[in-house]
Amino acid sequence: MGAVAGRPFSFYAIGVSYRKADAEMRGAFSLSPAATDKVLKQARSEGIPSLAVISTCNRTELYGFAQHPFQLIKLLCEHSHGTVEEFEKIAYVYKNDKANDHLFQVGTGLDSQILGDFEIIGQLKLAFKKSKKYQLINPYMERLINAVIQASKRIKTETDLSSGATSVSFASVQYILENFRPGTHQNILLFGTGKIGRNTCENLIKHTENKKITLINRTKDKAERVAGKFDLVVKDYAELEEQIAQSDILIVATGAQNPTISKDLIHTSRPLLILDLSIPKNVHEDVLQLDNVSLVHLDELSNITNRTLQNRENFIPQAQHIISTIQADFKKWQESRSFAPTMHALKTKLATIKEAEIKSNRTKIENFDQQQADLIADKIIQKIAGHFANHLRDEEVNTDEAINLLNRVFKLEDLAS
Repeated sequence: MGAVAGRPFSFYAIGVSYRKADAEMRGAFSLSPAATDKVLKQARSEGIPSLAVISTCNRTELYGFAQHPFQLIKLLCEHSHGTVEEFEKIAYVYKNDKANDHLFQVGTGLDSQILGDFEIIGQLKLAFKKSKKYQLINPYMERLINAVIQASKRIKTETDLSSGATSVSFASVQYILENFRPGTHQNILLFGTGKIGRNTCENLIKHTENKKITLINRTKDKAERVAGKFDLVVKDYAELEEQIAQSDILIVATGAQNPTISKDLIHTSRPLLILDLSIPKNVHEDVLQLDNVSLVHLDELSNITNRTLQNRENFIPQAQHIISTIQADFKKWQESRSFAPTMHALKTKLATIKEAEIKSNRTKIENFDQQQADLIADKIIQKIAGHFANHLRDEEVNTDEAINLLNRVFKLEDLAS
């Protein structure tokens, strides 16, 4: 679906998240880095002026300008395994101010599955950076993401919304702490050393004091880099089955599009806890056919409630106040940007009328004072322009309609272009 002739562009946020979509459905709509590139390329070819794409374990969202939200929905469904029918049941579409509000909530961790998760702002930065390479970020979206980044920084430094460790990686460690006696040392196998795997590794060492951690990654040198930082053991991918058999806890964070662990890889009768931190799920449900295996997915991990997470809720009003302040500044910029050309054209038009009237009356009025006439006329022009500007800022006024009326009444089209 390309451009719709005559229809104006609006800013939209469309997507699916943990709020209405379970892990399986989020997996269906997830976008790999390669799929994200395809979305951006197609967006450019279809005339979408600005677009950013984010796909994490908890959400897949498109932020961009379109003439109809279906232009963005179509892009998402064409490059993921989700359908339009499924999207309509579980997704959300926000427009203009509501889309802005949503991006602020997401970027500051207030819409995260684990409240105060600040990893999301880094993912948003990368998403916008990638879009910029495709020349798909217009001044509006660039200013907006910078405002969101500013809000995130202020909330992080001025509130305790991020107190304690955050994110899915911390939730997995919290689960282990709550389900195993303090001081016991389990053999932990971490399969996958991407971002979630690295963060999990760091949290395991920091909070469990457990050094019996083994790392496996399909690309061994990545695992070795992580292991070197923490002085841990690395094993070859070929030894995965053998290492699972020796483990008490298996943490899977491989980020693959299909399950990487199934019951065929498990050859042990000892109790085995598997924590799947991946979207889509990287552990096949068939592992539950084994009596000795317990499987916990990140959706369950995210439901962990503890004093730290509950305490963060006390700082939501403070965070919302910071967001409101920064949003107000953004709105002022947005308003001035939307009608600045019209106001400039109006002042130019009024100045032209002033000059014509002064020229016409200069010789007709005895002792005509040019300086005084200019001074008074300029003040009148400023007051007229000020009244129009205030009218355009009124929330109950349709700015586009008001600007069109001004253009018609004063014939400003040529001057504003």
